[in-house]
Amino acid sequence: MRNYIYMDNAATTPTKKEVLAEMLPYFSEKYGNPSSIYSLGGQSKNAVEKAREQVAIALGAKAKEIYFTSGGSEADNWAIKGIAFANRHKGNHIITSKIEHHAVLHTCEFLERQGFKITYLDVDEYGVVDIEQLKNSITDETILISIMFANNEIGTIQPIKEIGEIAEEKGIYFHTDAVQAIGNIKIDVNELNIDLLSLSAHKFHGPKGVGALYIRQGVKLDNLIEGGAQEKNRRAGTENVPGIVGLGKAIELAYENLDEHNEKLINLRERLIKGIFDNIDDVRLNGHPTNRLPGNTNFCFKYIEGESLLLSLDIEGVAGSSGSACTSGSLDPSHVLLAIGLPHEIAHGSLRLTLGDFNTEEEVDYVVEKLIPIVQRLRDMSPLYEKIKGEK
Repeated sequence: MRNYIYMDNAATTPTKKEVLAEMLPYFSEKYGNPSSIYSLGGQSKNAVEKAREQVAIALGAKAKEIYFTSGGSEADNWAIKGIAFANRHKGNHIITSKIEHHAVLHTCEFLERQGFKITYLDVDEYGVVDIEQLKNSITDETILISIMFANNEIGTIQPIKEIGEIAEEKGIYFHTDAVQAIGNIKIDVNELNIDLLSLSAHKFHGPKGVGALYIRQGVKLDNLIEGGAQEKNRRAGTENVPGIVGLGKAIELAYENLDEHNEKLINLRERLIKGIFDNIDDVRLNGHPTNRLPGNTNFCFKYIEGESLLLSLDIEGVAGSSGSACTSGSLDPSHVLLAIGLPHEIAHGSLRLTLGDFNTEEEVDYVVEKLIPIVQRLRDMSPLYEKIKGEK
């Protein structure tokens, strides 16, 4: 029986064995609370600080600028709410984009209910934010720009350096949700003028339930979670030591062989795109054709539903997605695909296949081979397809 083929690495990644090996002692042997002053607690404290340094090195930051969280969603919430409430005396305007992750969009919607003004920037057909609209949206009340580094659905990479320069010039804080970018793109927060950056370990072969927020030294923001004095009095709660250790090891591994990793994924990505376009008609690649995450592909197959594609692929032993994993239970079309201008009926036919370290050319070829008859069978069942075919 063929092994299950996993092509949903944008949703989560398997924890690497080296990462798990680093974590295991902190579950049972080195179980001390990092806040305790005795040696058992000191072991845990040292492990947390080592991981903080590992994250800082990956980002070109200082260790004291790294704060551990429960994941990307908490980091996004903390960055945006923290800046908003701490700087409300300066202004109440925030700029973001229409294609952000819901951790950002729903946080901004929450702030709107608190009296903040939010500008949601448009994107072009590839999902790139409108820089001129960004510039024109800035007012004396603008306190934060929050634009994701790379989109979780269509893979498009944003002009982060240019946005950072604009924010720096105007004296506005700049936050980026880099959850999808970490482990795929070299990032230097100083070179890019990033003030706050969110990341999550399970997107780069670390464990679930742990992430981090980079906060540039001197940035003023309120706490999100109150309680104890952990994380330099900025994020209360006993640290998830095994998870933090795993995050540190995973980010270290991710940046050790980044060029080799990206070359492999780009080759697999292009093989997958070519295989699909050479064999299936009426298909669209969503996102920028080249300026995208190395392992990301997102297609729309006309005249069929993405959910039917997913179920059919699952029967053939292939895991994919119809969009963001956080909204996979929704029957509504992707807000990202609608934002790039796709009509509802085409956006419903989306399939996201995201490649990772453990995928192979053989797996790519197998997926293409299985997709061809699946798409044809689903189209043969579609009244719309029959109508279009009859008109040709």
